Amino acid sequence: METTENIEGVAGGNREGQGLHAARAYHILFAQESLDFRPIEIDDPVPLGRQLLIAAGLSASEDYSLFAILETGDFEDVRLDETFDLRGRGVERFVAFLTDRDFRLTVNDAKITWGKSTITGVVLYELAKPREDEAVFLSVRGGADREIHPDETVDLSQPGVEHFITALKHKPKIEIVVNGREVEVAEPHVTFEQLVSIAYPGEPPTPDIKYSITYRGAASKPHSGELATGGSVEVKNGSIFNVGRTIQS
Repeated sequence: METTENIEGVAGGNREGQGLHAARAYHILFAQESLDFRPIEIDDPVPLGRQLLIAAGLSASEDYSLFAILETGDFEDVRLDETFDLRGRGVERFVAFLTDRDFRLTVNDAKITWGKSTITGVVLYELAKPREDEAVFLSVRGGADREIHPDETVDLSQPGVEHFITALKHKPKIEIVVNGREVEVAEPHVTFEQLVSIAYPGEPPTPDIKYSITYRGAASKPHSGELATGGSVEVKNGSIFNVGRTIQS
């Protein structure tokens, strides 16, 4: 005997492989012009696109573009006068744009259709879901990929399709001064031996050469002082080191 529930969550039943039960209302997530989703209810498991708009409190007569966000991350166009079967799709998220033009992009190979000429870094990170040690990059053909920061806005109006990927974050180089010469180091942790090799490159250590290092403007405390053999210090841009050597006879 078929049972009727009050509200059925679309994604929940589909993820469990049970399909949708008969229900008085079906629960989906809806966003407009962003990925700030809110729950809405609809009483038809196979609604028209315009029914989804109306259920979200929008006018179906306006120039809205409506998309279902699939489990793969792809955006699927939902036509306003065509039905969209919620059953067995695993779809619970929809986004609508009031626009007369759509913009195409990819995020980790997922095909995205965005209804605005710009997209924020926050939205790209939400779509890409990078790991903690990863960032979102704009893929640049024939050049270096550009890291996208969450607080920036990316222009999608240029010709072509923008491709975004996730990759390990770029570690910024740190500029320090060693014996009056500016050098770049990849890590903020610098050892006595590294500083000696920077100051005197290609000079192999010998028992008759003694080195001494003084520094100021370091990131670690104390911010200035002497660095002993085998020691290390945390540096920042502008940290200054004087590396001396004494040849013993």
